[in-house]
Amino acid sequence: MGFLNTTQTTKSRGDAAEDQALAYLQQQGMRLLQRNYRTPGRGGGEIDLIMQLPDSTVVFVEVRQRASRRYGGAAASVGNVKQRRIIFAARHYLMRSRVLPPTRFDVVVVEAEGLQWLLAAFDASGG
Repeated sequence: MGFLNTTQTTKSRGDAAEDQALAYLQQQGMRLLQRNYRTPGRGGGEIDLIMQLPDSTVVFVEVRQRASRRYGGAAASVGNVKQRRIIFAARHYLMRSRVLPPTRFDVVVVEAEGLQWLLAAFDASGG
């Protein structure tokens, strides 16, 4: 009794950040294709939001939420390992496509100061 479930608190904050990012991206004319896409098995990857632009470009979106900009903030937390996992999951997702669409990797940062959309934050060339 009286214990704080920090895992649930962190998850609910993350879900709220994803909700905010999704609403913002939809206001920008993007369409949701899938949310929380995960590759099967352990050690795979996960993509928070898979969106599509009106020109058919598929955008893989990582949503990062941080309470402060300490230690570089949310954008700095999308390092090489995280990028490789997102790229792996994106490749897995695209395997079902007959024709590969143009793609992009964006990051949406949700911090106390507000929301920041980083277009083409990284690419698949290093993955």
